[in-house]
Amino acid sequence: MSRAAVPGLPSRHPIGGQLPALYADDDFAQRFTGGLDTVLAPVFATLDNLPAYFDPRLAPPDFVAWLASWVGAADDPERPLERRREAVVRALELHRRRGTRRGLLDALALAFGLDAEIAGDGAATWSRTAGADLPPAGRDTVAVRVWPAGQAPEDRVRALVRTMCPVHVECRVEFLPAPPTERG
Repeated sequence: MSRAAVPGLPSRHPIGGQLPALYADDDFAQRFTGGLDTVLAPVFATLDNLPAYFDPRLAPPDFVAWLASWVGAADDPERPLERRREAVVRALELHRRRGTRRGLLDALALAFGLDAEIAGDGAATWSRTAGADLPPAGRDTVAVRVWPAGQAPEDRVRALVRTMCPVHVECRVEFLPAPPTERG
């Protein structure tokens, strides 16, 4: 999409009509300002609609990638446009939840429309006593179970999980054909 010269786009603010009365009937002045109107009409149209350019729900498709870069949203041109727009809208929320269970679930749902289950906590431990011995090594692996398998490219899902998991936690991704059954 281009916001350059648009053939036949009328100017909402023609310059010729704003000239002093002396030039109102001057053919050269009117033709000259008409040429300027043709060049400036896209600029005025863009400025008149500027708020829409900064709203990811309304912005032209090529602006969505630009807006995503502003807010640090993951923009994948292979995803449907509506999901890309939603990623920009929810970028702040996802940044706030990054590294959390809820943040990872939201990111998977938003990026690929996948349901997931997370097992394990990454072995987060602490002590209230200063100078105490380190706690025993815990289980520091988190299992992310994603379903339905085949709905999204596995390498891209793994890359997203790697990005959203805390750096000290090993995340293992499992692809399931259907949701896991309730265990009694």
